[in-house]
Amino acid sequence: INELNVFPVPDGDTGTNMSMSIGNAARALEKVDNLSAGEVADVAASALLRGARGNSGVITSLLFRGLAKGLKDQNEVTAENLATAFELGVAAAYKAVMKPTEGTMLTVARIASEKASAIAKTTDDALVVFEAVLEGAKEALDSTPELLPVLKKAGVVDAGGMGILKIFEGEYNMLNNNYMDKTNTIDDYNRDYQMLNYFQSEFLYRHKHFWSVLIKSFILVLSTTIIPIVSEVFGIIFNNIIQR
Repeated sequence: INELNVFPVPDGDTGTNMSMSIGNAARALEKVDNLSAGEVADVAASALLRGARGNSGVITSLLFRGLAKGLKDQNEVTAENLATAFELGVAAAYKAVMKPTEGTMLTVARIASEKASAIAKTTDDALVVFEAVLEGAKEALDSTPELLPVLKKAGVVDAGGMGILKIFEGEYNMLNNNYMDKTNTIDDYNRDYQMLNYFQSEFLYRHKHFWSVLIKSFILVLSTTIIPIVSEVFGIIFNNIIQR
């Protein structure tokens, strides 16, 4: 997944960031037992938010925060509450990013959610809904180069989109009492893009007037790419990418 990473800058860390982020949730879940579906979702979402790395990790954590809201007080995952959870997750992610870009993991999650909502009207089987999630995510991922010219130029799909698809596949396999199929995710894509000399920093700005023009203007001057992500828990998480 790192090898697919060309947007917003080709710094080759999306796979690492998403793996570290979701790994934090996995470790938190290893410490608990006998929880309802809603409680499991809440533990995972909280751990993801605390341990999110990079823009892709923070967006993943927000998707899971919405999923947790959709499963709140639910003992089991059903077709209906799963579709609702995905809708809330996607809404939370889009709302948090100041300038959502289509052709990214946001698009992949949104199309997956739309597929889930449509199929949930015709079935009570949560696994069937999750199969629709995977179908939508795969279709959306394949379309990302057409939506984002930098991906098409490099001959790749979106790295964050691939990452969230792999997370969805892992969830589905777990629900289906299966296992994660560890396959090479980039065989079909020939990456031809120069890695540039960027470094990335993240910091948190918390203030009752945190949308101040002064703060945003100051950060924009420093950065080639800035992705401020609003967190209802913490404030604003600035994912700041600067060229040396």
